[in-house]
Amino acid sequence: MAAEPGNALPPMLPRTSGQVTPNDKPPSPPQDTDKTLDLQPDTLAPGQQLTTNQGVTVSDDQNSLKSHVRGPTLLEDILMREKITHFDHERIPERVVHARGTAAHGVFQVYESQAHLTMAAPLQDPTVKTPVFVRFSTVAGSRGSTDTPRDVRGFAVKFYTPDGVWDLVGNNMPVFFIQDANKFPDLIHAVKPEPHNEIPQAQSAHDTFWDFVSLTPESAHMLMWVMSDRALPRSFATMEGFGVHTFRLVNADGVSRFVKFHWKPLKGVCSLVWEEAQLISGKDPDFNRRDLWESIERGDFPEYELGLQVVEETDEHKFGFDLLDATKIIPEEVVPVVPVGKLTLNRNPDNFFAETEQVAFHTGHIIPGIDFTNDPLLQGRLFSYIDTQLRRVGPNFHELPINRSLRPADNNQRDGFARMTINKGRVSYFPNSLGGGCPMHSPAAAAAFRSVAVKEQPGPKVRERSPSFSDHFSQATQFWNSMSDWEKDHIAAAFAFELNQVVDEVVRDRTMNEILVNIHKELAAMVSEATGIAVSPAGSPEAPTPSAPTPAGPLRKDADKLRSPALSMDKPPPTIKGRKVAVLLGDGVDTGEVEALLEALSAAELVPETIGPRAGAVAASGGPMKVNRAAPNAPSVVYDAVLVPTGVGPALAAQTLAQRFLHEAWRHGKPIAVASDAETLLEASGVPASSDGVTVAEAAELAEQLTTDLGRHRFPRRVSVLRPS
Repeated sequence: MAAEPGNALPPMLPRTSGQVTPNDKPPSPPQDTDKTLDLQPDTLAPGQQLTTNQGVTVSDDQNSLKSHVRGPTLLEDILMREKITHFDHERIPERVVHARGTAAHGVFQVYESQAHLTMAAPLQDPTVKTPVFVRFSTVAGSRGSTDTPRDVRGFAVKFYTPDGVWDLVGNNMPVFFIQDANKFPDLIHAVKPEPHNEIPQAQSAHDTFWDFVSLTPESAHMLMWVMSDRALPRSFATMEGFGVHTFRLVNADGVSRFVKFHWKPLKGVCSLVWEEAQLISGKDPDFNRRDLWESIERGDFPEYELGLQVVEETDEHKFGFDLLDATKIIPEEVVPVVPVGKLTLNRNPDNFFAETEQVAFHTGHIIPGIDFTNDPLLQGRLFSYIDTQLRRVGPNFHELPINRSLRPADNNQRDGFARMTINKGRVSYFPNSLGGGCPMHSPAAAAAFRSVAVKEQPGPKVRERSPSFSDHFSQATQFWNSMSDWEKDHIAAAFAFELNQVVDEVVRDRTMNEILVNIHKELAAMVSEATGIAVSPAGSPEAPTPSAPTPAGPLRKDADKLRSPALSMDKPPPTIKGRKVAVLLGDGVDTGEVEALLEALSAAELVPETIGPRAGAVAASGGPMKVNRAAPNAPSVVYDAVLVPTGVGPALAAQTLAQRFLHEAWRHGKPIAVASDAETLLEASGVPASSDGVTVAEAAELAEQLTTDLGRHRFPRRVSVLRPS
């Protein structure tokens, strides 16, 4: 059943031992000796050998079992299977990770056919709108945590295609902490609240996380992303998405190419600053989900372009890093991201539980035209996600409306918890003759899913990491080199904040001298200055970067020269549509002036809100003027800019809430525009009138100047986050 052109909703989605040797004498009965096994688990002491749940000693808990050093993960890897299965079942009923999420319905439409690259249905016909459901989420926190912690954000897209469901399960960062899925339970155990006291919630600023990553140098690149403002998105509409892994595109001729998937927000990439994000967590813990909901309700639909980085199979090994390594990116300057279609989110869910909570994503949900690679992190996710959904939602999760395929499922799977389909007849197996052979293999074999016939290299079964995965610092250095001055300032401050929360001195020292100094001497020096953690002489910021191989592998000789301008956020957004402007009012304000300002701001597609000293109205020249919010319930951190009209500045200057509002907005780099008689308010608030992005002008100029300044998003160089004011 094909999706009709322009059809935004799938038809099935309502809105809604030992050997005995001969002996002349019988064996002696067992004697009590000191060698009797102690089977009391409570007597086990820490520091013993690592074992499976069955007590079998584990030789390697770092790597999954692969057919060869760069081969696929094997189904017989019982050690990883036991570990990940146990991990997947540790939480009931919420997701172990990505528990706090929000979502929206929408459509995807390709710009022009990509049939030369892939058979994937959404990338064929530019007249067809493929229905989608997109879920955004934080990773570490529980369902009851907040929207704005420093964390990775999930960006998962479910395509309802005529060939079945395709889930592109990604994040807002293109890399990850680990290279092998066998380490995923360890990573999450380390970043989650510590098990002895369940503290802290939704934070990485604690000992166990930094203990793990300081012993796992492959995490260096991801740490740079998480310590940057990328971990603090202003909104889901201003957040990039990535498929993270290298996948394959397969066309109708069976030709395969490597691909990385990107989602580029049409509003640009914009973030919060750290102090602002912390305050929002207390003032409005639903900040990002509220923004998404309200934007869609007012018709300001979030839009993203799907971009492809395509690599021919013959070019697999030309980059100086391994395409199968999930801790690496392909710089956009090396392989450009080609936009091929647009995703539009245009409808909010009707019921949070039935849709947002019950939606079940799986990296293994692919369609003809998409295939996997031997990325060991991806291979492990193929084990894990189906197991997670079976445990969390049940074996028939595919029958729930939000998960149901456009194409009716027809197979021999039966029964199980919450089965909805009533299967008629007595045949539930294949092959069969009693049911006429149905369901049978598709006669249209070319349209059926089939794996790419990749010729694997010969080699022994191993638990090893490919040597091509061994450079853990070059791209972390590249990230640092690509940042502007204020971005470096924010990254160093983030590391300092996190490490100042770490109590264990050994962990602090190891992070500094085995991770940060190997990323960049400038970063290490800045963090050392802010934390007091000494840089050891061998890794002194004054010393040259070591050229000899480290335990984490050799650095690229040109690491200090690597740059990728695409990584920096120091660029103006393409649009300011939907930004919220606080208009501070008080008694005595001029009705005509305020109405003109509101009209001008709305004409610029901004969302102005009037704020008064109390709920209800203020006394204006034209009579009582209603306000949208009362000052005690309108924190500055939920707005993108602030405007003060004529006639209220002197009165507001005496109000503590107004002073705090202006000072916070200034400290967080937001545009401020005040009437000429409001300079006393700026002075009382400690806001220099000469600061970038601060305008003092006549009423007629305020809206225009504020709109211009919002075009830069922020003025982050106003205040150094490493030098508290």
